[in-house]
Amino acid sequence: MTEDKNSDMQWILRRFPNGKNLESSKAMFSMPTARLANRFHRQIPGYRMTALESLPNLASMLGVGGIWVKDEAQRLELNSFKVMGGAFAIFRFIQKKLGLSDDKVSYDYLVSEDCKKRLGTITFASATDGNHGRGVAWAAKKLGHDCVIYVHSETTPARINAIRSYGATVHIVAGNYDDAVRQIEVDAARNGWQIISDTSWPGYEEIPTWIMQGYNSILIEAQEQFSGQGIIKPTHVFVQAGVGALACSVIGFYHMLFGQDAPKCIVVEPDMADCLFQSALANDGKPHDITGGLHTIMAGLACGEPSPIAWNVLKDTADAFMKVPDYVAARGMRILATPLKGDPMVISGESGAVPLGALYSLLTEPGCEELTDFLGINSESQILFINTEGNTDPMAFRQIIWDGSNPVPRRYWTTR
Repeated sequence: MTEDKNSDMQWILRRFPNGKNLESSKAMFSMPTARLANRFHRQIPGYRMTALESLPNLASMLGVGGIWVKDEAQRLELNSFKVMGGAFAIFRFIQKKLGLSDDKVSYDYLVSEDCKKRLGTITFASATDGNHGRGVAWAAKKLGHDCVIYVHSETTPARINAIRSYGATVHIVAGNYDDAVRQIEVDAARNGWQIISDTSWPGYEEIPTWIMQGYNSILIEAQEQFSGQGIIKPTHVFVQAGVGALACSVIGFYHMLFGQDAPKCIVVEPDMADCLFQSALANDGKPHDITGGLHTIMAGLACGEPSPIAWNVLKDTADAFMKVPDYVAARGMRILATPLKGDPMVISGESGAVPLGALYSLLTEPGCEELTDFLGINSESQILFINTEGNTDPMAFRQIIWDGSNPVPRRYWTTR
């Protein structure tokens, strides 16, 4: 680990002198499954491929070859990537329950009267910081099922109301996200609800795996878009993490596809919710929980307990783990919302913008040369980010973009 006195960021460098262990990545992810997820998603009414935005002027300013933002704020009507995992997991659950083969099940069948007659009404349930619950509620409503979502007590009214807008019953649990996860596990067993969670625990691994496989559909699109630009693959991927599900999906996908030639992969977390960073720091191969209030503006990443199955992939494949203060996410939001002339504007929430904010801080703040050199970031680098959410909390968004909350410390102000 490096904690430079000139930087508020911390990082852990991962070296694999004998090559990376790709067994977990290849066991969890495959191109046939990724294509199945993408085929299912394309059947959903209103589905379209989200943009892979290029920010060439920002790339030039920072001295890199390309900055690419896969903008999941445009995904369906949900302003977030989460529906890609939740919807696919529900699809897989119904498919398995009815014993249907891949070529015999479709979105149209899932909403058909025959399917509803065979299934009856299911209550799908999950705990969430906002976006995952909204995606599960949306999918349940589309397929004609009930939904119960548990949120923690610091979830904002805007996020709660967004979940309720899709007909879900929302319960507020005292404590943080991890407390909500534990409570819904108990209540779902008591009430016969079917949990659709993106984190795993002993005995509950299949559905979180389906969720992460569903996220692969995003990478299928991105690779098609890179191909259209004459780019085989990004050289670097900065990906945000809460329990680690998205990070596992992205990093596992690229290692499944490219093996030891996968892009350099960097996991970015809030410094007040850094369970994966602490797991890497322990260096014993096990996931480690953290406790406390998890106070961060990055609501979607405020998780203290890693998903064990996600950690199994990340521990063997991530090249670096970073933890960053909240101002890094706020800076990323402002960069995307007020771009350099000629670059597109991207509306991003705190959790969506933190990887770009991390790169900008890495390349402009003093004391970060060790990480930059280790990652080999240079004028040829093609760097991928996933904007996982748009303006999902309008009040917080305005406070950051309009009012300047969570400002960058003066010592790190832009000078170029």
